[in-house]
Amino acid sequence: MSRPRPSSGFTLLEVLVALVIVGTALAAGLRAVGSLASNGAGLRAAMMATWSAENRLVQIRLNREFPEVGKRSYACGQADLRLMCQEEVLVSPNPQLRRVEVSVFDMDNPERRILKLIQLVLRPT
Repeated sequence: MSRPRPSSGFTLLEVLVALVIVGTALAAGLRAVGSLASNGAGLRAAMMATWSAENRLVQIRLNREFPEVGKRSYACGQADLRLMCQEEVLVSPNPQLRRVEVSVFDMDNPERRILKLIQLVLRPT
């Protein structure tokens, strides 16, 4: 009588272990892709907010403004982002300078400040 030949396939346990490994790798890959996508959106929002704040600060320089002390808010959207800029002008120890702070907020999440830029403005002569 002949002996049965050993089978050359995989056992059920080996297949299940392989599926668990592949599933874990796929889940980690999906999480990494999701993280990259959300980081990309955050970087885009930061770039757009920087443009909005810099636009105002450049406008002050080009117009040779010496802004009045106080605070004001205005919409400063970029592309499809709804942004709100808050400009605060403060006195400085030197009467020839004013401190201008421009903060940019997300209109959909107003408590989240995306960016704050500060510039000193010299009184025009």
